[in-house]
Amino acid sequence: MKFNFNIKKEWEEVKRFEKLSDEERSIVFYSENKHDFIYYQSIIKQLTDFYNKKICYVTSNKLDPMLKNNHEKILTFYIGTGIACAKFFINLKSKIIIMTMPDLETFHIKRSKVQNVHYVHILHSLNSVHVALRKNALDNFDAIFCASNYHIDEIRGAERAYNLPKKILVEQGYGRLENLLEDVKNKKVYLDNKKNDRKIILIAPSWGPNGLIETIGKEIVEILLNFDYDVILRPHPMTLRKSKKLIEEISNKFENNPNFTLEIETKDSDSFFTCDCMISDWSGVAIEYAFSLEKPVLYIDVPQKIFNPDFNQIGIIPMEDRIRNQIGEIISPQNLSDIPLSIENLFKKSEEIKKTIQKIRSETVFNIGNSGDVGAKYIIDFLDKTN
Repeated sequence: MKFNFNIKKEWEEVKRFEKLSDEERSIVFYSENKHDFIYYQSIIKQLTDFYNKKICYVTSNKLDPMLKNNHEKILTFYIGTGIACAKFFINLKSKIIIMTMPDLETFHIKRSKVQNVHYVHILHSLNSVHVALRKNALDNFDAIFCASNYHIDEIRGAERAYNLPKKILVEQGYGRLENLLEDVKNKKVYLDNKKNDRKIILIAPSWGPNGLIETIGKEIVEILLNFDYDVILRPHPMTLRKSKKLIEEISNKFENNPNFTLEIETKDSDSFFTCDCMISDWSGVAIEYAFSLEKPVLYIDVPQKIFNPDFNQIGIIPMEDRIRNQIGEIISPQNLSDIPLSIENLFKKSEEIKKTIQKIRSETVFNIGNSGDVGAKYIIDFLDKTN
């Protein structure tokens, strides 16, 4: 059946949800974009397959692949981003809702006005929350599924610094990392049999006016190609949206070079797994890359993107500040000509860096391999208490 995703359809979906029984809509997962499912996947699998629970998966993205799922325990709804979406949240009747989207109550997504719903936030980055999120981004959630011990320290620090009530902090883990680690295993044969010995460098930075691509992207690509590396440029989706002209300029400049690839669609791409080194700035994907592939990252020290200008009040050095020199190397934007030398030095130290990455990962990330079990158990225990 072909769906016509329009305003009428969105209202029909909201009404269809509201007609469900209390039991059927007791657990809701909300997805803002088509990639959110990767953070919920292991939790949903545990809830449906182990606990035999029915869940509602509500999305604002019409391209969300979950809309095509046919699991009998997963009910899917598309509500768009407009007035139907706002009405859905204001009139939500459910026991618990889980979402990766922060800033509850700040913009159009509000807490329910008709029922005391339990709001759970799942962190969707391994970056430090007191820098990577707005100051009040988590204030209106009841519980946070934390990926690491530093997330707990940062949230508790914010509660003390800003005199906030304590939230429930769950030592859950990071499903995205587990997926990547599993992908590494599945692609191992392919990775071990690359067609040639040419080194592949993946450029995967964050976005914004001070971002790597936005400021010195063309220069970095040119330096790498001149040193005879294979180069894959993987812009952040927001860079693709806000800097289209720049991306076109880069594409036109290097499109005839067989060693250059511009990667627009990032999900499930092999470049993440086949590259030998990543170049980034402050992007959370750099930590994901290091922790899953156990390979080095070369950081270009452009200004950090800070969403909370008051983060220093918390008195905690952000994780991305602390580990950059341990999982890779930092180079100044004024010394771009040294990039090839820095990359070769990282290759020489790759075994040492690999051991360091393994140690940091084991000491910081919760429940690697069973974060879904922990998240699902919290949800089930909460439902049992409310019942």
